Amino acid sequence: MDASHPGPPGTPTVPPLAGFTVGITAARRADELAALLQRRGAAVLRAPALRIVPLADDAELLAATRDLLAAPPDLAVATTGIGFRGWIEAAEGWGLAGELTACLGRAVLLARGPKAKGAIRAAGLREEWSPGSESSVEVLERLLDQGVDGRRIAVQLHGAPLRGFVDSLRAAGAEVVEVPVYRWLPPADSAPLDRLLDATCSGSLDAVTFTSAPAALGLLDRAAERSRTAELLHALRRDVLPVCVGPVTAAPLEELDVATVRPERMRLGAMVQTLTAELPQRARRLAVAGHGLELRGRAVLVDGELRPVPPAGMALLRALARRPGWVVPRAELLRALPGSGADEHAVETAMARLRAALRAPELVATVVKRGYRLALDPHADFGAPSR
Repeated sequence: MDASHPGPPGTPTVPPLAGFTVGITAARRADELAALLQRRGAAVLRAPALRIVPLADDAELLAATRDLLAAPPDLAVATTGIGFRGWIEAAEGWGLAGELTACLGRAVLLARGPKAKGAIRAAGLREEWSPGSESSVEVLERLLDQGVDGRRIAVQLHGAPLRGFVDSLRAAGAEVVEVPVYRWLPPADSAPLDRLLDATCSGSLDAVTFTSAPAALGLLDRAAERSRTAELLHALRRDVLPVCVGPVTAAPLEELDVATVRPERMRLGAMVQTLTAELPQRARRLAVAGHGLELRGRAVLVDGELRPVPPAGMALLRALARRPGWVVPRAELLRALPGSGADEHAVETAMARLRAALRAPELVATVVKRGYRLALDPHADFGAPSR
């Protein structure tokens, strides 16, 4: 089966992310990201992990701007397009736009990537150089190779301090003025983020997306506030796929030994394409009672046809799939049920609903007085590891 998992002739094509639930931590462009994911069949859980301080209201930006006007820089580094444009727009609101562009026009301008380059040119300025890699590391290497001792450098930040970048310049003798064009703060309402955190820790999400390093830090900070850091990291290392737009975004997670996936190009569409290629590959595939099964987050593909399954049914199916073909006792299945009590009758009720949802009761065999088992086909390929 290909990424869209077509079934037998006449079966509608299943969207590649159908049956999966993806978390969105973005504050900006969340609508666009949600639409891209939903178009591919995913359910989304949206929870901004941060909010942006309006530029014109930021006293730190105004202070940095006046500092540069009083003592113009020799070099200036634009790290993001939205940040550089916002800086110029804020300066217009303060009546300082003309002075600022003249000041920057006398400096050597470096752009981290094409969006920053476009913002520089939109302001009527011209960059001297921009790396093909869109990497701050390459910008830093160029500056250090050229020598920065005694030079005054303006560095436009992108929502969080660029500690390694700035410290390296200062260690090489530069005077650095940090320009905080926008600042990230915790969300005004933490309830959506708490729901996303709970869903991640419980494994109810299949993937969670990050489009900025502050968003990753925002989720980590909220987990620490709620004493759930260990649970969050365990989920991200094992059950929930962390998808980042680029290496800078991934850094806070990878520093904690969380392996992420990310596209070669730091673009929203490329990130979605990477997720679309990766997530279905993590699904468990089994040959059972003459049928092909694929276990997704909240649904099962049976011979390529999508069949939504209630949460309790999915919990039972995953427990059975961990030992395909073996009998799983009712007591063990009871423990797998969400909010399970002590009554094993709950297993029978959930199993009946599972079989109804699958519309193929022969997939799960009842072993009298012992439990249930998946009717695994002999010599079957067990597929990808179970979640």
